[in-house]
Amino acid sequence: MRTLLTNGSVYSPADPHATAIAFDDGVVTWLGDDTGAGAYADGADEVIDLDGKLVTPAFVDAHVHAAQTGALLTGLDLAGTTSLTDALDRLAAFAAGLSEDAVIDGAGWDETTWPEGRPPTAEELDRAAGGRRVYLSRVDGHSGVISSALFPAAKGSGFDSSGRVERDAHHAVRDALSELIGPDQRRTHIQAALHAMAAKGIGAFHEMAAPHIGPLWELPLVREVADELGLSATLYWGEPGVFEHLGTYGLAGLAGDLNADGALGSRTAALKEPYADRAGHRGHAYLTPEQIAEHVIACTERNVQAGFHCIGDQALENIARGFELAAEKVGVQALVAARHRLEHVEMVDEATIATLARCGVVASVQPMFDGLWGGPDGMYAERVGDRWQGMNPFGSLARAGVVLAFGSDAPVTELGGWEAVRAAAFHHEPSERITVRAAFQAHTRGGWRAAGIDDAGVLAPSTAATYAIWQSDAELVVQTPDQRVAAWSTDPRAGVPVLPDLSEGTPTCLRTAVGGRVVYEVEGWSQ
Repeated sequence: MRTLLTNGSVYSPADPHATAIAFDDGVVTWLGDDTGAGAYADGADEVIDLDGKLVTPAFVDAHVHAAQTGALLTGLDLAGTTSLTDALDRLAAFAAGLSEDAVIDGAGWDETTWPEGRPPTAEELDRAAGGRRVYLSRVDGHSGVISSALFPAAKGSGFDSSGRVERDAHHAVRDALSELIGPDQRRTHIQAALHAMAAKGIGAFHEMAAPHIGPLWELPLVREVADELGLSATLYWGEPGVFEHLGTYGLAGLAGDLNADGALGSRTAALKEPYADRAGHRGHAYLTPEQIAEHVIACTERNVQAGFHCIGDQALENIARGFELAAEKVGVQALVAARHRLEHVEMVDEATIATLARCGVVASVQPMFDGLWGGPDGMYAERVGDRWQGMNPFGSLARAGVVLAFGSDAPVTELGGWEAVRAAAFHHEPSERITVRAAFQAHTRGGWRAAGIDDAGVLAPSTAATYAIWQSDAELVVQTPDQRVAAWSTDPRAGVPVLPDLSEGTPTCLRTAVGGRVVYEVEGWSQ
């Protein structure tokens, strides 16, 4: 099948002036200006006049939890609640339509934005939900609150009689939920998440599964739904030593949410110095440098990607030391060849950045973390004081040569590639901003590179026809050498209109295609 798109703006390093592009059987066969498009119109199955619209590579979301994202999209979403009362009211309204034996799995609350400044208690959940079993995950996914009916499931350290769960108790509650919420419901959740991705121009994603997030049986469901809908799925499992799972589940690596620590919002990220809002508390480091090194060495020797979830500066120092110990055993070149990856990489210093760059480690990061919680008045400043200024240092990582791959960590933040690009370009700390062009590359080509694929994420002859078409209310702006944020061109000297000004809002996706297969389309957009 041949598709020809004309009279638009095509983002491609192969031709900065391209206004038209042709795809044959899922592969880019030509791009150029409209005067040369006529030769490709003959025999085309589909010819679309873009009327100035933008064509780009589709986004890659390099860190997603599909089932949990879909559960939030279809269930109780507490994101944006303005108070504890608001959250309890939403819970009560949601519970009112459910049977008495229902299990309520909600997420997204953030007590730092509430005037009460605290999470709900089990007693409050019991009243609001009429005694039903309730689990409400905090927005960062590293702690939660449960109703009294779920207390028996909260085993291990990290349980509080108020209903708050973290660490082992939190993981145990999630394990129990996996038994209560079966495959059919999980498939529905995954379908909702993948449909939402496609509608945002996301053509590929990396599923970050782990024992504390969901059961292994979710992974085949993610793969099946992705194949049905046509999205590209790369699967990771965050558990050391289980190399037998690689072939069984089609894993790209034992990486992702293999936790070196927790999260700042839940005060479980491992810090060198105490939290600013809890005297003497430094969070929790779950892995030692020696354990980190053992996993990296085992994966490297098998040419398998290793990786870790790491947020606090103590956790990242442990990571750096672990890679240094691994380099002593297997050599730096072997580490570089394996292309290991880290997730989040928030409180990272120059020495650790240098170690990551030397060992060829990819930083899979989430710009919306800074967009939502950065700045002098944000949650990070509340948790760690002035240390917020050194967090999520995209500029420092990029300048050191560390490959960046952008993702959402959905359901922790909402799906949305342009929102992440804008957050990186307008970082709260000006010295850590990167250009829109670099940010877009991190959310397209960078995602493919993080999965070990170097020939994707760009529109050029012989590459896959994985693309998105965009409409924007903002006019296309012209890139000049002194325009650092607003837009970009593959040739900054060309003065070519390329991208809508992101300061005026984000574009709307009209079509997403993966390997030439249309996976999302707004009805009637091309008429």
